[in-house]
Amino acid sequence: MEKSSSYKPAIWFRNGHVQTVLASALRKVRGVAYARERIQTSDHDFLDLDWSCSGEKVLAIISHGLEGNSQSANVKGMVKALNDADIDCLAWNYRSCSGEINRQLRMYHNGCTDDLDLVIDHAITKGYENIILIGFSMGGNMNLLYLGQQSEQLRPQIKAAVTFSVPLNLQDSANQLSRLANSLYMKHFLKMFYYKLQEKQILFPEHINLEGYDKLKNFKDYDDRYTAPIHGFKSAEDYWSKCSSGPVLNSIQVPSLIVNAENDPFLGPLCYPDQPQTNSNIYLDMPKYGGHVGFMKHHLHHTYWSEYQAVNFIQQHAMNKI
Repeated sequence: MEKSSSYKPAIWFRNGHVQTVLASALRKVRGVAYARERIQTSDHDFLDLDWSCSGEKVLAIISHGLEGNSQSANVKGMVKALNDADIDCLAWNYRSCSGEINRQLRMYHNGCTDDLDLVIDHAITKGYENIILIGFSMGGNMNLLYLGQQSEQLRPQIKAAVTFSVPLNLQDSANQLSRLANSLYMKHFLKMFYYKLQEKQILFPEHINLEGYDKLKNFKDYDDRYTAPIHGFKSAEDYWSKCSSGPVLNSIQVPSLIVNAENDPFLGPLCYPDQPQTNSNIYLDMPKYGGHVGFMKHHLHHTYWSEYQAVNFIQQHAMNKI
């Protein structure tokens, strides 16, 4: 289901790179206080969960983007907006993203739906009967992939999903980020990966080899050398194919909003469905502007359009089921 977008930013926020960089690097969000909880995984690892709750009936589980965490500005901004709308929040950190390297060789990737499932199950044990999944970029892809995979046995507590800047086709997104115009983003990610791999090398010297790392130029290089072999994929292409959410959208059984800006520098053409979805549960909003996880309106530090949209979608498509 498609709809025309209501997003109309100030003229100085209409450049995709400006939105992407400012929202990520300069935005400050105040008024969010987390209570951290660590849970154990079945393979003797851990996940750090950050709660911002006041005992409401609805819980939003928020999944961050690549190399982000619960402290990311987009996550905290969403938490604040949802809390203000009387919605509890759980912002979870992927393995290696909470400030402490995880114990196992595996870290995280787009297909870590087993960890997401564990977080959802844990929230249900806390008594939540109404859960919304919210995801940014990689987190959005992971949420949609999970909903598609679990379509026939999805927990009834999950009522809806809201996602932003989603790489529905991972290979297409990887190709887009390998372009010269996006080289600064790619260098940033490779640098962040390197820091974590240094820590992993200490724990698993027989599996992590950093020799020649400076020769890596893009996600194809990185995923072939690290993501695929560490996580059981045959190649970067095998990983991208198996962990892209685009192919499973028609299987999703709960109302799910996908917001992808047309000027997102991280997304290639295959990340934008070119026709209305046959699945009436999918709501597409593809505004002309917004960059990658930007969507500010007139002020850098105020509530963002994306946060209003999330609250509105939840109220329209989930609250009426409670």
